[in-house]
Amino acid sequence: MIELKKVSKVYEDGFQALKEIDLIFEEGAINVLIGPSGCGKTTLMKLLNRLTEYTDGEILIDGKNIKEIDPIKLRRTMGYVIQSIGLFPHMTIFNNVATVPRLLKWNKSKINKKVEELLNMVDLEPKTFKKRYPSELSGGQQQRIGVIRALAAEPSIILMDEPFSALDPISKEQLQDELIRLQKEIKKTIVFVTHDMDEAIKIANQIILMREGTIVQKGSPQDILENPANDFVKDFIGSDRLDQVLPPLSELADMNYPFVSSKTSVNEAINKMIEKNITQIPVVDDKETFIGVVSLYKALANKDGILTEIVDQSTTVSENTDINDVIKEVRETQSIIPIISNDKKLTGVLGGNQLLEALHKFYESKSGVA
Repeated sequence: MIELKKVSKVYEDGFQALKEIDLIFEEGAINVLIGPSGCGKTTLMKLLNRLTEYTDGEILIDGKNIKEIDPIKLRRTMGYVIQSIGLFPHMTIFNNVATVPRLLKWNKSKINKKVEELLNMVDLEPKTFKKRYPSELSGGQQQRIGVIRALAAEPSIILMDEPFSALDPISKEQLQDELIRLQKEIKKTIVFVTHDMDEAIKIANQIILMREGTIVQKGSPQDILENPANDFVKDFIGSDRLDQVLPPLSELADMNYPFVSSKTSVNEAINKMIEKNITQIPVVDDKETFIGVVSLYKALANKDGILTEIVDQSTTVSENTDINDVIKEVRETQSIIPIISNDKKLTGVLGGNQLLEALHKFYESKSGVA
């Protein structure tokens, strides 16, 4: 965990870039620093790996003050991706990615395995790309190499300073999607600087909006869109984005979706699905704790079986999940998505059809269509 306590930065000319910042970067999440030019977001990021030293306060990583850590050792424990990519033009892609593992004295077989694994992770075939030089790659491919080079030494923290801002819109969107996909696998603590509000809303778990060296507001994209703290936040977000704020999950989900008990027979479950015109139904135990989902097709193939033996595990979301994250889940699964309370009880269900219908009604109401 990264924690800042009353952190300030004053330059020699007297300019105060940061003013008593108190902040926790969410662990295993994408934390986006955003704000107008000169607000202090890049300065704040550079404090974390001591490229810039802070004047007052404390920065703790896993409870340890970073001023007690050798700066070189500290930087080797963090990934760092910058706007200009910073690949070494005279080195092959393999050697670029292998730079920090070599400094850490990994053996050759471990380095080779890691480089190939990372290239495969971003859909760059190792045999094709290992021996190429940066100049032989497109801008988007070079930035992919920049990202995996930051991952090569298996750091728990990755710093990303406007990494996609110099790319064309298509490459930028592809790499944003790639980062979201990768984060599901790697679950790193990512600190990401951007000036692009659309990018922040798309990729962030936590947005930290800054102005003149202070934090104006922080929270999930949905929190900030639904509850802007002041006029500055509203202006920075923009009225178009505020008009497109999606309703909370509770307004889009079907809280009366049918379910069956684990003691129900398979035939009874089949009859209920046919009666309700659905092809999947959640199963709960006698305390209404969610167990899983049964499909009509599987039930029909196992009429004489026991219901709990044909239950499939399903992606679930909590009642407080950001609706934008839920939409991503619906896109990636053909199953209904049960909504679960903190004590694992079934509270509702969201499926592709329900979501589309609810979103249609939402946008109709925004446009004033009767």
